[in-house]
Amino acid sequence: MSDEVAAAVPKSEVPESEGEPEGEEAPEAREIERDLREAAQRVQADFENYRKRVLREQTEIRERATEGLVEQLLPVLDSFELALGILGDAEEKVRKGVELVFAELLGVLERAGLERIATDGSPFDPNVHEAVLSEEGDGDPVVAETMRGGYRLKGKVLRPAMVKVAR
Repeated sequence: MSDEVAAAVPKSEVPESEGEPEGEEAPEAREIERDLREAAQRVQADFENYRKRVLREQTEIRERATEGLVEQLLPVLDSFELALGILGDAEEKVRKGVELVFAELLGVLERAGLERIATDGSPFDPNVHEAVLSEEGDGDPVVAETMRGGYRLKGKVLRPAMVKVAR
């Protein structure tokens, strides 16, 4: 407060904190300031934790939605593979058109994180292969034939590959 204003205001109306010399705070004021600072830090930390949790939940929701859509499209991929197998020596334009649409769909799904599970000739892995047939073989179980392709989405098995195993 300036000297002119202090002279105009009676001493009884001057707040106690203004009557103290600058640089010296009352112990209660320092304690209140410390408590307020700690409360503000707690609120800030709580808000940061809340923001991280909401972001994590939104990411999980988005991934589950993507997973559901990709799972619904797997039979479409199977149908395209069947169509390509049946077309064989069909008219070249028709075959080329089906191949282009299949490649485009597969490309979109791969950019979303879809990858095909390795099968023919690879060691049998019950985590990614579903054995539906078996035959005699040499040594360790190996995938002899793929009955239906299997897929992973961002490392998680969406559908195991149905395979014939040579044991």
